[in-house]
Amino acid sequence: MQETRFAFGPFVLDPGAGTLLRDDDPVAIGYRGLKLLAALVGRPGEVLGKAELMDAAWPGTAVEEGNLTVQIAQLRKLLGPAADGGEWISTVPRVGYRFIGSTRKLGAAKRRPLSLPDKPSIAVLPFVNVSNDPEQEPFTDGLTEDLITDLSRIPGLFVIARNSSFVYKGKAVDVRAIADDLGVRYLLEGSARRTAGRVRINAQLVDASSGDHLWAERFDRELEDIFAVQDEVTGKIVEALLGQLRPPPLPRKRPGNIDAYDLCVRARRLMDDTPQAAQEAHLMLTRAVSLDPDYADAYRWLAMNHWMGWVHSGGPTEAARSLALELARKAVTIDPTDAGSRWILAYLLAYEHSFTEADAEFAKAIELDPNEADTWAALSDIEVLAGRVEEGLKHIRKAFRLNPFPASWYYLTLGQAQYAAGDYAAAIETLRSDETYRTSSRRFLAASLAQLDEARTEVELFLVANPGFTIRHWAATEPFRDDAMLAHFVDGFRKAGLPE
Repeated sequence: MQETRFAFGPFVLDPGAGTLLRDDDPVAIGYRGLKLLAALVGRPGEVLGKAELMDAAWPGTAVEEGNLTVQIAQLRKLLGPAADGGEWISTVPRVGYRFIGSTRKLGAAKRRPLSLPDKPSIAVLPFVNVSNDPEQEPFTDGLTEDLITDLSRIPGLFVIARNSSFVYKGKAVDVRAIADDLGVRYLLEGSARRTAGRVRINAQLVDASSGDHLWAERFDRELEDIFAVQDEVTGKIVEALLGQLRPPPLPRKRPGNIDAYDLCVRARRLMDDTPQAAQEAHLMLTRAVSLDPDYADAYRWLAMNHWMGWVHSGGPTEAARSLALELARKAVTIDPTDAGSRWILAYLLAYEHSFTEADAEFAKAIELDPNEADTWAALSDIEVLAGRVEEGLKHIRKAFRLNPFPASWYYLTLGQAQYAAGDYAAAIETLRSDETYRTSSRRFLAASLAQLDEARTEVELFLVANPGFTIRHWAATEPFRDDAMLAHFVDGFRKAGLPE
């Protein structure tokens, strides 16, 4: 899951981790320098043009060529002379630069192993669509997601979140390696074929530590029975891992229309994408609601879709806020047992400054599904802005444990918490990761750099994507409950030079 590392002379460069070691000791290298060095070392002996190098270090940004010259000079000073006394990086006049040292690929650095939880731990790998129709892919993904949700609601299990499970979609399965990556003991894998109104599902539960199959079964049913099959699969897994479950979990309210279900699954895949994809998702979810007016998930994701519209447009309007909140309340009313609807409602309530109700909804969401990683990540955001920084850090770390390969907004939340804690170096490292670097999290990166007097470039880049941003509007719309914490963020934004 990590990028290849490179060794040259006394150095080891790990682009994925963002580190450079000299004789196993860390070298203080800036973000731009690291990106340039990774581009050069990755293609030793080749001439890399100036435009290509600038794109590697300043992606999507127009910069003066002098910036590249300065960075290359700093890299040469940092690396020092090669073993033969020459330079590691040679200049090709009027063209670009070339790395002339000898390099070795070391392979991916192993992630720090995750210790197994103190309860049976499981990841559901994406089920394989074995029909000849690629249009059935969303249905198969939806089956996987529903099984994750069903298992996640069992208090006696530790269940890895959807984002991290889907990292392995379409990849060869090495159960031991995947279990090590995710820090779990058990994996559920399977396949599905949907055709002519019927569905065939094969599922097997594997103990990754031994490779033994604890349970395997095939289901051949009418399509209308798909949700009963999901319940049956969940029951079989729980019985295999925990014994007979007592008492059974509260039943989920299933959709009444399979076309609405398909639309909702398709829309969920677009939620964290571009503004154009968010508009497409909006049309799908609106159609799903019209097909099945009692489908809680459709209302839940439509509420989230409006929230993403706020993010993409630079801030919530009164009408959008009210509508999103109304949709989230509708989802909870339809299915009070759905933790996903609860945390989204809680989050929106916090932005309305209805903090007592928000706290109650977060608590209920955790009671219903203690494995819902998004709940913990969202709660971290709200806790930090309430001045409860240690609680916020604890919650976002729990979210990362349940979701080791999360969506980019987890990194924004972690970086915000680290800034709030005054750990600016850690915040900078988090917010410069590839997962979040080009998002609106740059405002927190700029504030962290400003506390260390290095913010100007990040402010300029942030304002390119967010030209209407003002400190006043941001402070007025964020769910702060602690004046000192608000002042701390405003101080960083002002030091960074963000507009009032």
